[in-house]
Amino acid sequence: MPDVTFHALRHTHASQLIDEGVDIVTISKRLGHANPAITLKVYAHLFDENDSAAANAINAAIGANSVPKSG
Repeated sequence: MPDVTFHALRHTHASQLIDEGVDIVTISKRLGHANPAITLKVYAHLFDENDSAAANAINAAIGANSVPKSG
């Protein structure tokens, strides 16, 4: 098994949770951060900049068509 630090495991854990769409408050609590702003400061670059999921959610709420995911 490769030599992996606890910090690397922690970062991988957070990264995978973000990738799976877990909300930032839950991730922040799991990491023991004082508030979600700290988590966002460290991991903001991992969040998908594509907002098609948000567009689809509001479109579903109002009965409109979905938006295709770019990229």
